Formats: sequence, C-alpha cells, structure tokens
Amino acid sequence: MIKEIIILAGGLGTRLRSAVPDLPKCMAPVAGRPFLYYIIKYFKNHGIEKFIFSLGYKHEIIETYLNTEFSKLDFKCSIEKEPLGTGGAIKLACSKATSTNVLIVNGDTFFAVDLKSVFNTHINNQSDCTLCLKPMQDFSRYGIIMTDTNNKIKSFKEKQYFTEGLINGGIYLLNIESFLQLHLPEKFSFEKEYLEKYCTFKKMYGLVQDKYFIDIGIPEDYERIQNEVENIK
Repeated sequence: MIKEIIILAGGLGTRLRSAVPDLPKCMAPVAGRPFLYYIIKYFKNHGIEKFIFSLGYKHEIIETYLNTEFSKLDFKCSIEKEPLGTGGAIKLACSKATSTNVLIVNGDTFFAVDLKSVFNTHINNQSDCTLCLKPMQDFSRYGIIMTDTNNKIKSFKEKQYFTEGLINGGIYLLNIESFLQLHLPEKFSFEKEYLEKYCTFKKMYGLVQDKYFIDIGIPEDYERIQNEVENIK
C-alpha cells in the first residue's frame, strides 16, 4: 500500500489573496482550522505514515504549525529557496522520499480518492505515474485528459468550455526512480514538462474517481468549502 506522501504547499496563492492575504493557501482557515489540517488527517486516516511537505512562500508559518500541532507526525520539509515550479518542487522533495512510489497531492486541493484503488492501478499497470481523474460537467476552468480503452493517458486538452470530461484531480502516484532518471531541469512544470511531454513515452495511467473534489485556489470555492467541511473529514 501507499505509505509516503508529498504535499505541495509552496505556491504564492495569488488568486486567493483577496480572501486570505497573509497566509500560504494551505493555511487558509476552514471551520477554524487550516485547510492543511484536513488534508493531513484524511491521508493519515487512510494509511499514509510518512509526510514530506514541499514548502516555499512563507514556509516558516507552515513549519511552526506542523511542529506545534503535528509534533508526533513522521514528517520532513523540503524548502525551495526560490520558486522551482511544480516539477522542480516535486523533484527536490523526492530526494527526501524513502519509498519506491510516492503519492503527490496539492496543498490547496482536496480529492477524496480511494488509495487502495490508486495503488492497485499503479502496480497492475507497472505505471510510471498514475493520475487520479475527476469527471466533471459544464466547466471551463480546467483542461481535460484523454485516455484509451485501457485507461492509458493519451493526451491533454487545454482549458476551454467542455460539456463533460475528465480533469486532472491533482493527485498522482509517482515512481521516483523512473521520474528522476529523466534528468529534468531544476525548474519546470510537472504538468507541462513531465505529464504532457512524456505521456506518450512513459507508462501513465488514469484512474477515474467520482469522489468529492474541491480546489480552494479561488475565493468562490474557498467560501464554498466553509459549508462543505464535512466532506473532507
């Protein structure tokens, strides 16, 4: 099973500044607790034992919170001295991982995926990277992912209006050795320069999970989560 996780929490959070001006996005208050609290609790309750926090912007706030509220948690912090992009942040955090495969999630997104299904899909397909996909209808905020009949990732379509489609839910199970052997640059986009660039060369599979999903990166959804917190416990 999956035992180790990287939580990406180093972004600047520019879209959420109007609602939460002085905090990293993952520390935005939700029902009296930082959003990060719910992410940690969910994955800890679902079998994750080791946590790696990928930090950058105002990392001291997050480190202080973790040391105070989660002092007994088995965790490490990977800190960007300058913004490295999602890919660079993951690459840096992977150097602290001890597992063959590591789960990667965003600190401003919650997706109630079934980790056992993610693991089985990944192992059964000998996948380099397994993506959790969320079915959505009538949207323009996200691009969509195309898969073949065996759920292998075929291509990515840019953001536009779609009546329906599968979006990238921002949760991945990544084979660390396969990822690091590509010798990717220090700064890069995981989505553009790894997923999209290598999906036809690497074994990347999608797992559809029609579960609760929310991205608090914009004020409207940040307000919505205040009334939906029961879905992320």
